[in-house]
Amino acid sequence: MPRILLVDDDDRLASMVADYLRGNQFDVCHAETGGQAKVELQKQTFDLILLDLMLPDTDGITLFRELQSQPSVRTIPVIMLTARGDPTDKVIGLEVGAEDYVAKPFEPRELLARIRVVLRRGERAAPMSDILRFGRLEIDRGSRVVWVDGEEKQLTSYQFDLMLAMAERAGRVLSRETLAGLAREDHHSYDPALDRSVDVHIARIRSAIEDNPKHPRRILTVRGAGYVFAKAQH
Repeated sequence: MPRILLVDDDDRLASMVADYLRGNQFDVCHAETGGQAKVELQKQTFDLILLDLMLPDTDGITLFRELQSQPSVRTIPVIMLTARGDPTDKVIGLEVGAEDYVAKPFEPRELLARIRVVLRRGERAAPMSDILRFGRLEIDRGSRVVWVDGEEKQLTSYQFDLMLAMAERAGRVLSRETLAGLAREDHHSYDPALDRSVDVHIARIRSAIEDNPKHPRRILTVRGAGYVFAKAQH
């Protein structure tokens, strides 16, 4: 049974969401503050985090960044919840590495569908021995780890999915829309305004894996078309 950590100080909403998800075969743990969330993450493991952007002791973005610094937590996918429907909030949430973003009020069925999409992506991960090699770069699809010259590089869950989508199609030019769809499995809800979010994540991936991010050799930009992952690398 997938285990979800729900971080939200709205007790009424949290109770409703928790009951609904439990009725759909999910184990839900509720934390009202960022501090409580960090305690729960130390005590047990989770398959996904539902994180409200506005908490009494911190904001969701700050908490998310703190969690990303912890190796044991960094790979847990996060869906952000917020009462603010401002597209800027959505872009910020996705830019820092969240898997998805749901604005309140929302239909529980929509949230359930988004949770299932995110978890399905992890279930399809290849065996741990299935490693893609591009010169000095190695991508382990099973453990979701990336190495350059044997040194592990830090990527968020979404950044790993984005890079893997390109690496599995090395040599093909992929548009931002295609990349967003491949990484999120959500072609129908793609918003062109989020192109900037894809660009930001590509820049961060380059910072992690390129010898010189200003002159990339692994992830190349094709002006007016998108990005291509180089087949031949050194």
